[in-house]
Amino acid sequence: MTQTISSLEGFVRKIRQVKPVNDEVLLYRGHSDRIKFKLVPSVLREARFRDAEHQILRELVASHPSDFAQDGTTLEQLARVQHYSLPTRLLDVTWNPLAGLYFAAKDDPGKPGEVVVFRINRDLVKYYDSDTASCIANLAHLSDSEKRAIDFTQTGHDFNSQTPVDRLLQFIRAEKPHFRAEIKPEHLQTAIVVKPKLNNRRILAQSGAFILLGQNVDLESAPPDGIAVERIHINGNKKELICDELDRMAINDSSMFPEIEKAAIYIKGKL
Repeated sequence: MTQTISSLEGFVRKIRQVKPVNDEVLLYRGHSDRIKFKLVPSVLREARFRDAEHQILRELVASHPSDFAQDGTTLEQLARVQHYSLPTRLLDVTWNPLAGLYFAAKDDPGKPGEVVVFRINRDLVKYYDSDTASCIANLAHLSDSEKRAIDFTQTGHDFNSQTPVDRLLQFIRAEKPHFRAEIKPEHLQTAIVVKPKLNNRRILAQSGAFILLGQNVDLESAPPDGIAVERIHINGNKKELICDELDRMAINDSSMFPEIEKAAIYIKGKL
């Protein structure tokens, strides 16, 4: 997929050729700068975020507890703070290829963008209450040294009796009291698609989902089994044209970000 797209019509023609095969689903992610942006969750992009992962979520929950009162799991908390741009191990994706195109074209005029197409085995698509999702999401509560201390060559009881894994189990059982101490090493070293609760207007508007990355996963250079990555290049000099065409299809800042302040900015900009 190296053809460079210069219009909405060209993108639609291209995306019609992208069809799921076998037992897979397709998801999309837009990058406004295909050189700068990589398939790395925000908490893993910088050492200062990675080192503080176990603190930053607690810090926000502690300072704004009422905002998290309805969240029963760490995954739900991560999805909420992702909305506020706090670094997490979630990667935003969408089921809607036009939403992917919007994010590829809306910023960085002149710079080449891309729409990343994920081909994902259906078995890796989980719901918000998935046990595997709980295991990976609760890695956010372990310090970086604890995560690095996990010996993934161990299996069974030996794996689960390691101090950091036992600590991870405590966090999982806090949200799932009957969870059995049977974490499989491979479940912590994979990436899954999470279908979140559609209780967030932005997720709903963007047909959003998340890719939740486990430990030592390199989605950019070496995607794990069951995930393949393809890319559609977007002409940086045609971004304004593409955004105008998307606007006529009601895909714009106001519809993608349904909060009232975004709608006000959009309306002002159209005057």
